[in-house]
Amino acid sequence: MTLSPENYAVFRECLSNAIVARSEKPRSKRNAKAKRNNRKDVPKVEGTTLIPVADRVDPEELAEFIDFIASETFSSFPEALQTLSYAAIQHDQALAKLYIPEDPDAPFNRALLDPLCSVTPVAVTDSLAVYGLIPDAADFPEFLAPILTEYIASVTSGPPAWSNTRADACEICDRDWIPLSYHHLIPRGVHAKVLKKGWHDEWMLNSVAWLCRACHSFVHRMATNEELAREYYTVDRILEREDVQDWAKWVSRVRWKAT
Repeated sequence: MTLSPENYAVFRECLSNAIVARSEKPRSKRNAKAKRNNRKDVPKVEGTTLIPVADRVDPEELAEFIDFIASETFSSFPEALQTLSYAAIQHDQALAKLYIPEDPDAPFNRALLDPLCSVTPVAVTDSLAVYGLIPDAADFPEFLAPILTEYIASVTSGPPAWSNTRADACEICDRDWIPLSYHHLIPRGVHAKVLKKGWHDEWMLNSVAWLCRACHSFVHRMATNEELAREYYTVDRILEREDVQDWAKWVSRVRWKAT
């Protein structure tokens, strides 16, 4: 089956975000060396799990690993999921009912998730387990669920009201070949408090920055919503942080082959 380039790029970025985030956390490497020696088909990605940039996994090898996992996983999806879009769910209520949850905060539908995981190539689950990104192959559904949630939300969302502000590249890492998402510089969850406390004028509430998903998630890990609203309400203020500068230098080198 031929991959849908636009949707595949979105899925790969959602997956990349999850793998990059897990690569920064301490993880078990039980028997990893032995497993690598016994598997010829698993991409060789070496590295530590320490936060300092110098100790992070090699970005080129990480990109190769991400590309392998993304292509193998996405190609196993049914065509309807591969080609899912805002237009598709507007014209097909059955499709919308299948993929769009009534409660966006509910766990991913296991009746939909389990069949998807059952046809995922064994090389994918084994590779993720070998490199400590999931405890065991049986934990793949838990790993995949938030990635699918983000992917489906991304490809089925309508055009944002701030489309005229869209940047050509991520405003943190400067990658210009990767899908972007809009980050509310003043998070929506604290808008009422922002106005009550007088931190900003109302006209500033819908200010956005265009970020790749990896940088978007990093910003939300670096500070709480209140801290983002009070201290980091512009891209320039975010980029003043040394940890953001170090992150940007590292993640900008995570590249994969063009689709």
